[in-house]
Amino acid sequence: MENHHKPSLLFNVSCLFVLTQLLSWVTTKEFLVFGPSDPIVAAPGGEAILPCSVIPAMNVENMEELRWFRSRFSEAVLVYRDQEEQKREQMLEYSQRTSLVKDQFHQGTAAVRIQNVRASDSGLYICHFKQGVFYEEAILELKVAAMGSVPEVHIKGPEDGGVCVVCITSGWYPEPQVHWKDSRGEKLTASLEIHSEDAQRRFSTETLLVVRDSSVRNVTCSTFNPILGQEKATAMFLPEPFFPQASPWKPAFLVTLTMMGLLVLGTSYLLRRERSARLKVQQETVNFQHEMDESLKTKEDALRTASALMVEHAGRKAAYMAAWKKAQLYADWRKEHFRAWTFTLDPASAHANLAISQDRLSVTRKDFTMCLEDLSSVLGSRGISSGRHYWEVKLTNGEGSKWILGVCREGVDRKDFYFETPGKGFWTVGQSSRGYWAYTDSGRDSLSVRQAPKTVGVFVDYTKGDISFYNMSDNSHMVSFKEDSFYGTLFPYFRLRTGNVSMIINSMTCLSEGEEGEEGRRGRKRSKKGKREKRGKKLFCFL
Repeated sequence: MENHHKPSLLFNVSCLFVLTQLLSWVTTKEFLVFGPSDPIVAAPGGEAILPCSVIPAMNVENMEELRWFRSRFSEAVLVYRDQEEQKREQMLEYSQRTSLVKDQFHQGTAAVRIQNVRASDSGLYICHFKQGVFYEEAILELKVAAMGSVPEVHIKGPEDGGVCVVCITSGWYPEPQVHWKDSRGEKLTASLEIHSEDAQRRFSTETLLVVRDSSVRNVTCSTFNPILGQEKATAMFLPEPFFPQASPWKPAFLVTLTMMGLLVLGTSYLLRRERSARLKVQQETVNFQHEMDESLKTKEDALRTASALMVEHAGRKAAYMAAWKKAQLYADWRKEHFRAWTFTLDPASAHANLAISQDRLSVTRKDFTMCLEDLSSVLGSRGISSGRHYWEVKLTNGEGSKWILGVCREGVDRKDFYFETPGKGFWTVGQSSRGYWAYTDSGRDSLSVRQAPKTVGVFVDYTKGDISFYNMSDNSHMVSFKEDSFYGTLFPYFRLRTGNVSMIINSMTCLSEGEEGEEGRRGRKRSKKGKREKRGKKLFCFL
């Protein structure tokens, strides 16, 4: 009896396990996102559609978020959330050029339409579909290219002991590669190439080839698009009489050609004279009215142009103001409104264990095995008392590195053991063995960084009482300190606590020794006494 029930129990347990796995897969793998396997091709000034679909097919209208972006998640081309487009998250270069195609939402497909395609639009795009905590992405490629016309080849005539052949083509993007070949497929070198570009950024080429070898009876002009990998070609047969060195009929040919040219010119002149005589009377009667119409049209065009410029200016101003609200999130945008602060390190304010380079742009610890983390700091040579300024500090972190950098008020106490808090005149961020921190009056606030900062940007808005820190490795915002207002002079502050760490002032914010000014010299005088008092004290390490 026992043997009869054992297989049944094992079967039930196996079925329960398989069912659990299936339910787990369904709840964690709700859908897949895919895009076109081949690159999408669009011509400059034209229109491009970037579609993405989900499997299994479902209505994507109510999805939490649909996003198309470039290499970074923040470089949004179009964001669709809460059933509407989020214009404020969109990059400025795509503003008013994109729209969401919704007609296939119910079939699980959504697409972005890009109008007035530019050369900078070429590259990779990522579509991101999110529902709850689950999301999937797919990669698309857009190539900006256009095939031009079939090359037109004709014989220009004898030239330099050979036959001159001309190849003309237009409407290409990017600039095409033009090649000449003979009937055996061997390449021939062109004597002249002329390239031009029209208002739609389409390229035209005119290439001249002089063939001196009479055995070459066929030539082919091919135009190649390097992006699409496609070409168009035209062949031309070269009659033997066109070669001067091989033809006994050269004088007769030249005479005949000259006579035909004169005949064509004479006929053209007579026809033009007859046409001019017929139009002369009509032209004289409408000249005055035409001038009046032209004058009126010029005034109307000027008024329309002025009105269009006013509308465009208002639109750009609105877009700029909207973008400035987002600028604090991105260091590169914020630089446009801040001035690079030029300074060097002040040796007079440096702790005895710190080694400052000869150009005063970098600082390291002389002995990084010593526990001198409490007093090993140095100030910048120039202070800030007004305006908006920023500087960048490059970091080199060795084993056991701990550091603090930021801004401090003139005259703060750095002689004895102290903490960098806003209440004591310090606004700083730093690194310890447990991560990155912002030092506040309530203690240390942990900072979440996507990428370990190799360069930190410090932005000081003295007027608005704002000090912000940015991770320049990925241009992301780290933390901001807000005060009602500042008083006194604020100096750049650097503290090397423990380990093999070095700090380097970015070259764009450096200052030669002769440019330090009175503020730097006053700072060194104030620090000399403190430097003497630092020596001889026994220091301790704090984690």
